[in-house]
Amino acid sequence: MASSTGSAGQNRTKNDILVLGATGFMGRIITRYLCEHSQKQAFTLALGARSPDKLDQMVKELGVKDKVDELVKVDVGSPESVEKAVKGARVVINVVGPYWTWGTPVVAACAKHGVHYVDLTGETPWIRRIVLEYHHAAIQSGAIIVPSCGYDSIPSDMVPWLANKTLKAYVAANRPGTPFVGLGTSLSAQKHKGGISGGTLASLITSLEDYPKDIMREGSKPYCISPVVGRKQPGPRFIYELVIPRAKSLVGGFWVMRNTNVWLVQRTFGLLEAKALEVQASGTATEEEKAEANKARYGPDFVYDEFMQTKSKLSGFLMSVCLAATFALLTFVRPTTNITKSAGGSQPPITVQTVVSGKGDPGYLLTGVMISESALSLLLPLSYNGPRQPGSETRRTTSLAKEGGILTPMTAFGEDLVARLCDTKLFTCSSFVVEDNTGRKDKDA
Repeated sequence: MASSTGSAGQNRTKNDILVLGATGFMGRIITRYLCEHSQKQAFTLALGARSPDKLDQMVKELGVKDKVDELVKVDVGSPESVEKAVKGARVVINVVGPYWTWGTPVVAACAKHGVHYVDLTGETPWIRRIVLEYHHAAIQSGAIIVPSCGYDSIPSDMVPWLANKTLKAYVAANRPGTPFVGLGTSLSAQKHKGGISGGTLASLITSLEDYPKDIMREGSKPYCISPVVGRKQPGPRFIYELVIPRAKSLVGGFWVMRNTNVWLVQRTFGLLEAKALEVQASGTATEEEKAEANKARYGPDFVYDEFMQTKSKLSGFLMSVCLAATFALLTFVRPTTNITKSAGGSQPPITVQTVVSGKGDPGYLLTGVMISESALSLLLPLSYNGPRQPGSETRRTTSLAKEGGILTPMTAFGEDLVARLCDTKLFTCSSFVVEDNTGRKDKDA
């Protein structure tokens, strides 16, 4: 195991993954997970923090000294220090928040040098900032920059993506020749158990204290990070009800991370919609490319919302009132159940039920798994267990990932991330068409 001050000389071999904030609570979870990963022999790992002594002590405490390839002294408050560290990596996992305070220099360095990046931000105004400032730079360098790769907001991003896949497969098999059928309304109920993570709490405090009012205002608008403006977004409600055909309805109230997750899903919608429109208008795109872009898009009638599931409408209402007044009573997710209606050329509408479940504390353990597997999606096929070859190229498994830019989990990783999470045995995913008279159709796990 080597130590460095973050410099990357011309002859230095890049590490596959650099974890920034490795000595923090979440950094330790990620470090342990990566060191114990079944594919560890296939990637190199560097850990970064301000204090070399704390890094060395943490590695000894975790007993992973032989699994860590380099310890990097890096100060995220210094752009020069960050740039030197980033240049020595292929993929950066950044868990140093709040991101409005500490995240921008890291994204800037990754966008400049073509280094891929994942983080755990739940700060939509900051995501808007990096989209405006670094999206095109990332495309030019080929960097894949993916914020919100933890509980905020991978489960929320997954459910409409899976629903769209299920819907398109069902229409192709059962209603051939049907004009374009896209997603309509999509509503998710999140069932929670656990406590609020320190990172999420820090993000909430930052949003209240540190953001300029105009930045906060612009970052609170629907579609503020989407390249395409879709249907009018309904405002949050005090009481929600998710009607599930042939099953008991789910009820609940306002979920404090609702805006963060909804705006992120809107960016996924917008990126896919913009890509499809670009391909359709292209004079050089093949019919196969046009069909694939059309298959991936959600369509102009898509609108997403989510809430926290409670035992009754009364408890949901009371919880909404308390959250609106105090930002208290925060808990975290187990399963996310989603009902999505079709739109477009589908009469009667098709209903898709999608469930994403996780075993463990989503604010910590499962978040560590999600961001780690996101990073690995950029490096290795799930099936690969051999040694990684020096200088190997990173992976781009979706059409948008091949271009780079500020993406979302599902536009960057797609099916690869779903397969990786399910392979851990900590997550299960199901998506199927539900028809009132026939029950389940076309299960797609």
